[in-house]
Amino acid sequence: MKFADEFRDPQKASVLIANIEDALKRVPMPEGRPLHIMEVCGGHTHSIFRYGLQKMVPREIEFVHGPGCPVCVLPMGRVDDCITIAKIEGVIFTTFGDAMRVPGSKGSLLQAKSEGADVRLVYSPLDALALAEKLPDREVVFFALGFETTMPSTAITILEAKRRRVTNFSIICQHITIIPTLKALLDDPDAMIDGFVGPGHVSMVIGNRGYDFIPRDHGKPFVVSGFEPLDMLQSVLMVLTQMAEGRATVENQYARIVPEEGNGEARRAMAEVYEDRKTTEWRGLGIIDASGVKLRSAYRAYDAELKFNLQQAHVPDPDICQCGDVVRGIIKPTDCAAYGTMCTPKSPLGALMVSSEGACSAYYQYGATGLNDPREKIVS
Repeated sequence: MKFADEFRDPQKASVLIANIEDALKRVPMPEGRPLHIMEVCGGHTHSIFRYGLQKMVPREIEFVHGPGCPVCVLPMGRVDDCITIAKIEGVIFTTFGDAMRVPGSKGSLLQAKSEGADVRLVYSPLDALALAEKLPDREVVFFALGFETTMPSTAITILEAKRRRVTNFSIICQHITIIPTLKALLDDPDAMIDGFVGPGHVSMVIGNRGYDFIPRDHGKPFVVSGFEPLDMLQSVLMVLTQMAEGRATVENQYARIVPEEGNGEARRAMAEVYEDRKTTEWRGLGIIDASGVKLRSAYRAYDAELKFNLQQAHVPDPDICQCGDVVRGIIKPTDCAAYGTMCTPKSPLGALMVSSEGACSAYYQYGATGLNDPREKIVS
């Protein structure tokens, strides 16, 4: 298949659903609860609700919405750090659109902009570097966040900044990594996960070998998936087939995009520019060891935290906000006391409602029960 509508074919979806129902009959079920399949990536969460997939699969299967959205796990203190730098005289602060609306304890970057800070939306770190070259008398800071999907573009920008000898450009490095996050989830006794639909875009960069510990050490199937509805349904079928056959391994449903070894050039750029950060704070998940990166010593001239002598702020989430329990798969967004009342897309309390990939945003946008007739509307 080559075209998007081919991956949204209702007849093919019906065949996959029938195969899922058949495979489910042969799967040993957990006692007293549905089968929990975690889709790690926020893009998968939105596909599930946009196309009504949660209503298409049997009721014995429940999707659990994972932490694979970097904006969703952005701690409040980190937002405060950004605002602190954005308000420094002479600074132009740049970032992606979703990050501008994430609330910290002092408001959001968007609010800081309304109060006079020079905060600008960019589409890539190279845009920020170009701005620094254009305005050499200003300090341009880029808020670099994201999993391994966006890490290469930041690394390449840092390499370019050094090559071009641009000295008025720096970054706040909030890049995080998926493997330690999954390890932390699986070590959590409250997280009941039976199998994984793995992140396609991250895997495009890092490849698939890093996930081997999941079937090896935890006995859970892991299937790297694409984002179209047929991709998702086929991936669920592959997870169930492994369970039915009493095996657990890493499989690659998204082979048309994801090479087994990942992207060699991207990985080399990342290895050149970054090193592990000893500890990293995640919103709702707390501290996860070695789950983030920082710039290596050769590139510390581009580290905004060092340039501006920033002391990282640590701010606890509001007690009523349960984003952490949602990304751990313990509750659904609608179980949060703030959902739809104190926390809405227009006035988000938690990052899961801000991000376009957040689970709470997906529930709110598409409805907690999804489409009424998903088999008929899957092409829409």
